[in-house]
Amino acid sequence: MDSFALPFDRLTARQVYEILKARALVFSVGQGIHYLDMDDVDYSACHVFLADRLGEVLAYGRLYRQKGDEPGVIRMGRVLTVRHGRGLGRRLMEVILMIAKKKMGARTIVLDAQKSAIGFYQVFGFSIKSGEFLEAGIIHQVMERDLSMMDD
Repeated sequence: MDSFALPFDRLTARQVYEILKARALVFSVGQGIHYLDMDDVDYSACHVFLADRLGEVLAYGRLYRQKGDEPGVIRMGRVLTVRHGRGLGRRLMEVILMIAKKKMGARTIVLDAQKSAIGFYQVFGFSIKSGEFLEAGIIHQVMERDLSMMDD
């Protein structure tokens, strides 16, 4: 299995297809979320993913800067694993945290976490920073992690 961290304009057509397929499979088909998944954030995001030897995306997340955020704040979103119970989520998070800090200069990483995934993110040092809110019909909470103490 290979890991990748690429800006949109360096993704191949196949990688874009596989990323969008994985996002549709998990969010639209698996969770019944009906929304326009392809947003303009994709163009400026760093797309972090794990793929098998055939190129199938098995785990994915994107990192991006949001206008209005303080310098050093990176957002994470669209986090998914296609197959559960294989350590893919753990490996993806390790890569995401390293990329955010070392390649993007993040001091803080922020995400809107689905309530069912809060425990997973807490294992990686994220803490809850908001009350519950609905996003795409699913309960979420803002979570954050300080990366300044993370080993280089």
